[in-house]
Amino acid sequence: MRGVGKRYPLEDGAEVDALAGFDLDIADKEFVSLIGPSGCGKSTALSIVAGLQEPTHGEVLIAGHPPARARADREIGVVFQQPVLLPWRTIRANCTLLLEVAGRWTKEAEERASAILEIVGLADFAERYPHQLSGGMKQRAAIARALCLDPLLLLMDEPFGALDEFTRHQMNIELMRIWSRDRKTILFVTHNIAEAVFMSDRVIAMSPRPGRIVEEITVPLPRPRDPDVRFTREFTECVFHLQRLLERDEGRLP
Repeated sequence: MRGVGKRYPLEDGAEVDALAGFDLDIADKEFVSLIGPSGCGKSTALSIVAGLQEPTHGEVLIAGHPPARARADREIGVVFQQPVLLPWRTIRANCTLLLEVAGRWTKEAEERASAILEIVGLADFAERYPHQLSGGMKQRAAIARALCLDPLLLLMDEPFGALDEFTRHQMNIELMRIWSRDRKTILFVTHNIAEAVFMSDRVIAMSPRPGRIVEEITVPLPRPRDPDVRFTREFTECVFHLQRLLERDEGRLP
């Protein structure tokens, strides 16, 4: 992302800047999280990378291509806060839907879908329907659906925000396990600082609107990450630093 800005018109004819001067590089197989206060433009940045919105200013390239080209080539997978599964299709059929729509349903794709369901721990639930799954299992199905495309880039917009704290932590561990096996490039949006530190290689802290990058933190925790890393001094220092940084930027700390 180079000099990316996004301006929205308001009903009274005025305009509001959601993003301004946004510059970000993400390396292949890197896990990067965006954090910041509500309304700072995290989801806007993600939707621009996904090609769902056009920036007002600046440029976005994914492996040298604009997002629209990357999306058309099925190089982008997106996981939203709600799993948005079709209730009349089985979990397997939900996971293969995008491949079917794209005309990429082959024997190899079928084998990949089965492997992905195994990776996310849903192989035994492949023929069940969404109403038969828990909230965490539905989100795993949404992740599997995105991974079935075999995308270069996986975009995740607060995918665990609607889950209770215990399930959310379990999903953090599950996502780390899945990522360790599949190693997709991930851009992850969250309000939860501890979640971002636990999972990410880098955490990008954003300012209140218009969203700008305040600081980039490289997480100094080894991989693979055991859940007990949350009780280490290094983890606590990262979380504390980001918490103070965001609260200071919002004017709640001197």
